[in-house]
Amino acid sequence: MMTTFDIKQLQTELEHKNPRVILKKALELFDNIAISFSGAEDVVLIDMAVSIRKDIQVFSLDTGRLHPETYRFIEKVRKHYQIDIELLTPDRDVLDSFVKKKGLFSFYEDGHQECCGIRKVEPLKRKLVHLDAWITGQRKDQSLDTRQDIPEVQLDTAFSNAEHQLVKFNPLLNWSSAQVWDYIEAYQVPYNELHEKGFISIGCEPCTRPVLPNQHERAGRWWWESEAKKECGLHAGNLKK
Repeated sequence: MMTTFDIKQLQTELEHKNPRVILKKALELFDNIAISFSGAEDVVLIDMAVSIRKDIQVFSLDTGRLHPETYRFIEKVRKHYQIDIELLTPDRDVLDSFVKKKGLFSFYEDGHQECCGIRKVEPLKRKLVHLDAWITGQRKDQSLDTRQDIPEVQLDTAFSNAEHQLVKFNPLLNWSSAQVWDYIEAYQVPYNELHEKGFISIGCEPCTRPVLPNQHERAGRWWWESEAKKECGLHAGNLKK
């Protein structure tokens, strides 16, 4: 188990390092580690990781409300890299109760947090309790409000507890969207076909729409809410109390 001091020392070592260097260190330090996969950034991480370690664990959240194109994208990635992708689904009883009580589109009226909590956060929590570390595709420029202070490696305070310490790596932290797409083009990495239709940040179908030229990429997510709320809870530690 890494101590707080160890993590701070590791962060000092990895600060502003190339994503490959961060990934390699993460995979050296932890056997029980997985990549969280949903978007373009995450496939870049998979592309880098499989050249370091073939047996990397990959999981994705299947909320039941994803675009058809996203399901096709998941399958494309699975076949391209010949890897297993574990699909995490919501607790059926909790979801049934929620939908019966509030319907399918309550988030337009009372915010997305409750729905995301059931469809995303709870399944993720169930997965993370069995891991020692996880790797995300978070980038600082994805959100000026919530992602400016995240480090390359951290103790995941949102999902750690007294019995289980979880370490979180963010290798693409300092990359821009342009750098991600330069990599995708250079290495012929699979991507979601929705990107060709104006979508940049892609979540569930009812909560995602294309963005206009020069709009920020998160403008298409939960567009009916204020900018400061545009986290679904997977990276709850980013939100200032």
